[in-house]
This record gives sequence, structure tokens and C-alpha cells, in this order.
Amino acid sequence: MTKANLNAGSSGLYDRLMASRSDFDSADRHVLACILAIGAEETDRPLTEAVGLDRPALARLLDAVFPGACDPDELIPAGATVGEEEIEEPDFRALLLDGRARGTEIEVWLAHMLVRRALRPEHLWRSLGLRERSELSDMLHRHFPVLAARNVRNMRWKKFFYREMCQAEGILVCKSPICDICADYGECFLTGED
Repeated sequence: MTKANLNAGSSGLYDRLMASRSDFDSADRHVLACILAIGAEETDRPLTEAVGLDRPALARLLDAVFPGACDPDELIPAGATVGEEEIEEPDFRALLLDGRARGTEIEVWLAHMLVRRALRPEHLWRSLGLRERSELSDMLHRHFPVLAARNVRNMRWKKFFYREMCQAEGILVCKSPICDICADYGECFLTGED
């Protein structure tokens, strides 16, 4: 079965993954299945590159979280790599992992996946294939609570993460010293449906 046949749209792969039985938390399974499904839609690159996990890590994730749902060889072509990392990926992963909840393997997978998907131009929750922003917020508070708790003003997650990385490096990225008077307030903070 080819990757295109396996997927048949993101809901096809999502449904197949979620139909498997696992002891993993259902909310975590949902998030991971969403990310894998949307990554599999990107037929111009291997799934490993789309989600930022190497072949062994992705195979382990599939086996542990979605046992029997699919043969990893169907989703991950031989020789598939994660591709070249963008310059901010290691720092971004470190930002997440420094504030993780339990030090579990799923948090490592999520950090890699979230960071890679954050490189996409749309809202992060959409880049992850989630239904709404609250699913991203819930996952971040479960797995990266130290970092998530610092977003006290409900800043858009991608903007928040990049602001945190810039502040760690001592880089001032904002035009205004006070958010409330900034002309770009609506770009950074939730003022509508997103």
C-alpha cells in the first residue's frame, strides 16, 4: 500500500491510527494522530521530515502509541531522513524540554514534532492538524507546564515561543515596551476566534 493510498486524506490515516488499541492517554493519541495525518498529507517530503522525527523514533511512536495500526514501512520510506534543521530548532526544542512535566518519551516526540510543524506559516494549532487552539493549549499545559504557565496573557503560541527564545538570547523583538499600547497587539494576542 502506498503512502497516498494509506492516507486517502488526513482523516483516513487519523481514523486508522485512532482505531488501534493503546494504554496511552486518548488526548495525547489524538494530538499525535493529527500531527501524523497532516504530515502525511505533505507528499513532497517524507513523513520523517514533515514531523521532525527520525525513522527509528517514528517507528517507536507508531508501535507504542498506535500498535498494529500500520506497518511503519508503509509510512516511512527506507532512507527517509528528518531533513536539514532550521537554525532555531535545537533552541526551540530545548525551550520545550526544559519545562516538560515528566521527562517521558512522548514529550520528546511532541517537542520534535511541534518544533518542526511550527516552521509552517499558519497558526501552530492548524499546522499540527488540530481542530482548535484549545487542543494545543491543553497539550502544552499537560506536557510542558513550566513553559505554558508563562503565557499568562494568552499570547498566540508560536509568537510566544519565539518571543521566549529571543528573550533568552537578550534580543528585543517588540516595537513597543508595553503590549497594551502596541499597534500589533492583535497579531500577538487572541482578540478573536484564533
